[in-house]
Amino acid sequence: MQETGTASSRSRSIISTQSRASSLGQGLASGSRVSKSSIPAPLKAKSLNPGASVHRMRRIIAEDAEWSLAIVPLLTELCIRHIVKNFQNNPILKQLPARHQQKVLNNLSPDLPLAVTANLIDDENYWHRCCVQRWPVCHLDCHGGSWKCTFFEKHLENLIKHFIPGTTDPAVILDLLPLCRNYVHRIRVDQFLPPVQLPPPPHSGDQSDSGSEGEMEEPTMDHYQLGDLVAGLSQLVELDLVYGVKDCGMNFEWNLFLFTYRDCHSLAATIKACHTLKIFRLTQSKVDDDKARILIRSLLDHPALEELDLSHNCIGDRGARAAAKLLSHSHLRVLNLANNQVCAPGAQSLAYALAHNTNLLSLNLRLNRIEDEGGQALAHALQTNKCLTTLHLGGNELSEPTATLLSQVLSVNTTLTSINLSCNHIGLDGGKQLLEGMSDNRTLLDFDLRLSDVAQESEYLIGQALCANREEARQRALNASHFMSPLTATGPENPEG
Repeated sequence: MQETGTASSRSRSIISTQSRASSLGQGLASGSRVSKSSIPAPLKAKSLNPGASVHRMRRIIAEDAEWSLAIVPLLTELCIRHIVKNFQNNPILKQLPARHQQKVLNNLSPDLPLAVTANLIDDENYWHRCCVQRWPVCHLDCHGGSWKCTFFEKHLENLIKHFIPGTTDPAVILDLLPLCRNYVHRIRVDQFLPPVQLPPPPHSGDQSDSGSEGEMEEPTMDHYQLGDLVAGLSQLVELDLVYGVKDCGMNFEWNLFLFTYRDCHSLAATIKACHTLKIFRLTQSKVDDDKARILIRSLLDHPALEELDLSHNCIGDRGARAAAKLLSHSHLRVLNLANNQVCAPGAQSLAYALAHNTNLLSLNLRLNRIEDEGGQALAHALQTNKCLTTLHLGGNELSEPTATLLSQVLSVNTTLTSINLSCNHIGLDGGKQLLEGMSDNRTLLDFDLRLSDVAQESEYLIGQALCANREEARQRALNASHFMSPLTATGPENPEG
């Protein structure tokens, strides 16, 4: 009975509390003012037992006040992380939407194997990161403006520069072909390492001391052969080579800079078979007349070659005659034989070919020894040539007779835009005659006479004539562009646009 009474009293107290709360809520809803005295004061909590306080403290510590549903990663983010983590073993990219592909590419490591990334990833930002990680300085303009081409060209060049014949496995380079054949357009190699030389075996004790060391045959110092590599590069247009060793230190030997006949024959066969090659440079490699003739013979009737650079070698008149023959059997537009050993006979051969040539635009014979005999032959050729625009004859021991003929050329030639006669002996009278020729010329834009003993007054007047020609050429270009596109070109009334 006592328990029943207690339960009923509890129920009555609960009902009364609810009624007071409901009446209070109605009063607030009706907008009536409620005095503070009508609100029951909160009952003071009795002291809790120690066990309860410990339980509540543990609960507060376990909660994370900064936790929120907003920081829970989306399922797509979790999938992208998984794809990036396992990309090497399971490269998933093309199957993803474009926005998810970009997220995957932005998080991929630049150290992934090329067998995975070469033919799958075309994103320029990814290859930019690969280039920057390997090479602090990358000249994008030298590689066609593409980061992917930049990476593969520089990577292939490094492999070639560090290849040691007889030691390095050729598969290191050839295995890269299926991955880079569509992205390598230029190869520029400034070092070819020779094979490792083993110390000579000790001589027997009964060998005669009268034997000469010169009778011993020197080992052949051949280098990496480019034939198989170039044959697999279907997009190659430029080959720039220097046979030598950089940073050889205390191990310097002249043989390290030897371009052997075996190298020459192999390279000649390589460039002959590469029908896409447009630019071929072989500089600073001690190429003499015989080797130059071997190389040039392989370029006769080449379908695509436009530029040949054999500067800074040892080519003489025989090599120049071979180059002159090439002018008649190719579509060559640029020929550079600077800093060689070409004399007057070689220049005369080039002049004869130049007089009948209709393709060559630039001829560079700087730092040779053609003298006035060769210079006059070239000047005569320019009276009939109608295509050459740039001629460099600096440092060739030219004097007044050559200047006299060139002044006559300037009065009739309408194609030359640049002539360099620096570091010669033109003299005061030669400068005056060149000035007379310039008075009738309207096409020449650059005339270099530095260190040629020309009077300052003549050089100044020639400079004024060049400025007039440049301004006239500029106005012609503006008028032509205004005629072709009147909405976008800058007219003569606003030349600074």
